[in-house]
Amino acid sequence: MNTQRKSKGLHIGLWILQGLLAVAFGLAGFMKTTTPIDQMAEVGLSSLDSLGEGMVRFIGMVEMLGAIGLILPTALRIKPYLTPAAATGIAIVMVLAGGFHFTRGEPFFLNLILLIMAVLVAWGRLKKVPIFPK
Repeated sequence: MNTQRKSKGLHIGLWILQGLLAVAFGLAGFMKTTTPIDQMAEVGLSSLDSLGEGMVRFIGMVEMLGAIGLILPTALRIKPYLTPAAATGIAIVMVLAGGFHFTRGEPFFLNLILLIMAVLVAWGRLKKVPIFPK
């Protein structure tokens, strides 16, 4: 009974992390795919200008796909192994983004927080509380 209660709590905690990550990456990705590059500097994303418009749009699409991958496969229970795969992909994006910001002398604390959250989701959905297909 105690083990079942712990796993239910972990299951709920993972859903919360998945939701937070999906919102963060969905919004960031939407902004990067729809906002003109020159306007991104106005909201504090001037460092993206050095990447070029194509790369910024690509990163935005990857972020939006990652957000979808965090929620839909587990919610629909169709190929739920895609959720830890999406979380792993987001973790990789955060490592790369953190390195980018570090080399430019910019703060990368948020990247570290999001990296930890993504690793927890990947680990939790792979090992501790996996969701099985229908």
